[in-house]
Amino acid sequence: MTRIQDLETKITEYKGRLKYLKQEEIKIDESLKSIQQEIIYSQKAQSILQLVAQKTQQELEYKISELCTLAQSAIFYDDPKGPYKVKIEFEIKRGKTECNIYFERDGHEYDPLSGSGGGAVDVLCFSLQIAIWLIAKPKTRNFMALDEPFSHLKGDTANRRAIQMIKKISDNIGLQILMVSDERVKKEDVIEGADKVFYIS
Repeated sequence: MTRIQDLETKITEYKGRLKYLKQEEIKIDESLKSIQQEIIYSQKAQSILQLVAQKTQQELEYKISELCTLAQSAIFYDDPKGPYKVKIEFEIKRGKTECNIYFERDGHEYDPLSGSGGGAVDVLCFSLQIAIWLIAKPKTRNFMALDEPFSHLKGDTANRRAIQMIKKISDNIGLQILMVSDERVKKEDVIEGADKVFYIS
């Protein structure tokens, strides 16, 4: 009789345990469904973010490339080989986005630092600074200080064009530029391209 009572007690315990486990299984299933739904939402959100990032990068590629190419054309438009086009590409490496910049001319790509003259690189660096200022949010103050930004630019004509380009950019986008310049062009050209000139000796 005791044996039967023991067995009944164990059966009742097992039934209670089984009921508890079934309730836990229901909770786990619900939690699993919720997690699976979150994974689906996360994947959708990730694909939307990737699409937005891709569109933003394409827009940046175009804007920066266009502005930098215009700067090259403003200085080197009469170069027998033609001015360089500036190309920008974004690439994902090791989970980070990197920006590659190169020159293009006649279908050939050139590394700006090794495949071109220093003057073209100076113009590229200046135009990149302007492009970054234009797209920056929030915007910094509309002031830029430059220390001989075209120190590798050769020839009176190219340096005169650089001064004219800076003046035009300053006027068009409302950017105040304070520039240190050595005597690469006549003083009259500097005066014509600046609102104020300070002579330091």
